[in-house]
Amino acid sequence: MDNATVYTDVLIVGGGPSGLSFAIRLADSLKEKGLKRRILLIDKGNSIGSHIISGAVIRPDVFGELLPDVPIDQIPFDSKVSSDTMYMLSEKGNLKVPFHPPYMGNKGNYTASLGEVCRFLAKKAEEKGVEIYPGFAMSDILYDERGKVIGAKTIDTGVDHHGNKLENFQEGTRVEAKLTVFAEGTRGSLAKKLIEKFDLQKGKNPQIYSLGCKEVWSVPEGNIAPGEVYHTMGFPAANFGVFGGGFIYGLKDNKVALGLVVGLDYADPTFDTHDAFQIWKTHPFVAKFLKGGRMLEYGAKTLPEGGYYSLPKLYVDNALLIGDSAGFLAMPALKGIHLGIRSGMLAAQAALTAFQRNDFSENTLKTYEQSVKQSSIHTELHRTRNFRQGFMKGMIPGVFHFGTQLVTGGAGFFGRLKTHPDSEATKTLAQAKKPLFKEKYKDLEFDKVLTFDKATNVYYTGVAHDDHQVPHLQINDPATYNAVNIQEYGAPCQYYCSAEVYEVHTDKEGNQELRIHFENCLHCKTCDIKEPAGGITWNVPNGGNGPDYKYM
Repeated sequence: MDNATVYTDVLIVGGGPSGLSFAIRLADSLKEKGLKRRILLIDKGNSIGSHIISGAVIRPDVFGELLPDVPIDQIPFDSKVSSDTMYMLSEKGNLKVPFHPPYMGNKGNYTASLGEVCRFLAKKAEEKGVEIYPGFAMSDILYDERGKVIGAKTIDTGVDHHGNKLENFQEGTRVEAKLTVFAEGTRGSLAKKLIEKFDLQKGKNPQIYSLGCKEVWSVPEGNIAPGEVYHTMGFPAANFGVFGGGFIYGLKDNKVALGLVVGLDYADPTFDTHDAFQIWKTHPFVAKFLKGGRMLEYGAKTLPEGGYYSLPKLYVDNALLIGDSAGFLAMPALKGIHLGIRSGMLAAQAALTAFQRNDFSENTLKTYEQSVKQSSIHTELHRTRNFRQGFMKGMIPGVFHFGTQLVTGGAGFFGRLKTHPDSEATKTLAQAKKPLFKEKYKDLEFDKVLTFDKATNVYYTGVAHDDHQVPHLQINDPATYNAVNIQEYGAPCQYYCSAEVYEVHTDKEGNQELRIHFENCLHCKTCDIKEPAGGITWNVPNGGNGPDYKYM
């Protein structure tokens, strides 16, 4: 990959489960039809899997369809789910929920490291002739003179903090393709541009998100068995009217994956998901699983929760949206891996038709969206189409709405429920309900045994960024930001960011400004989602930059 133009038949942006499943299915389909086409997949992580993080409990059936010749025991799942229990937590106590909430059972599923699964899928894709290039960040979509997508371009390198070209400047590579597939994951930066340019969200609910913080621990034998699955509701998120809950998954080799996931539609500008996660770990029910153990890894990511009514149009001329970039995640199960894989397979079906017709127009690619509507993706999303919106005004209204949806096949008593962008939910310091999160936990301390501050957690992500580049986090209007986002909202970014990227600096005269430590960024995109008035934009940094997850 140099600064010359690269030509390919298919360009896939993103090496997660949806992009890899698209590549595998298309390669197999082309071979069956005797067609030879170049499939090129590019991922911004320094290796496949290095930016992949998920809970994860995976539904395995779709792998049998994707890789029919691969026995299930060859797929690197961790452990088959052996028990599955939900608990309601108060500040000190817990109550076992005597039944599984609808759609949340995990019988027959597997705990896994999604990064390991993606590395396995990448190997299978390469065996089928797919070219995979990690370590390259695609920063711009390419259009022809008619405004149609013709590929994407990698980021220019050798540029300093101020945008000045250095001696080692290299213009990004243009990758032109007949078909470009956007599989960047949640809030993909190119997918976001594509959706805005072609108004693909028109008539749909705005997408809403959650943020999850996760750790992997090594614990003494006997703390938890492989395949044990626990989910929690209530404390501490419910104390602040925040939608969310925790998970604890037993892994092999005496490891445990655990995390807290909260909806980003909360009002308190000082709510801190990372700190809430650490507080959650101190609960006696959670702490017992970690006693005597040590943390191995930490990470954070956002998830699209809007569901059926927030799905954008999935195609334009010469381009498709798949996986989390399209919002394929089922609530309340909070599962999207199997949906992402299936979306990749269905998109590959449409791509094959396009190659057979030599026609990559909307008229051909619309068969992808049509096949989604006829698939199990539609079934899963449609039956819970109002679930997440029902909780936007609190837990009690949410439970009521969910109850009505269960007896009406997902419709509820009020028809389609609306959403608003998560950034609009944040209230100013004056408006927010008291006590604020930062007031209630102003004396919060981290013992660095069970609980950890953000800086310590970041050390366990393997994150690294080139020092000499334009910061990939952009304050869109510094003057307005200082006057409104800092003075009125108290700079929410310093709280919602789970990697201590944002710091408010106060000088001797009392003037405040935001300092950005972009080198800590975990690429979760929360700032791009949650900042009031869209005050911050997340852009891709240099290729290979970011976290380096191993078993997340």
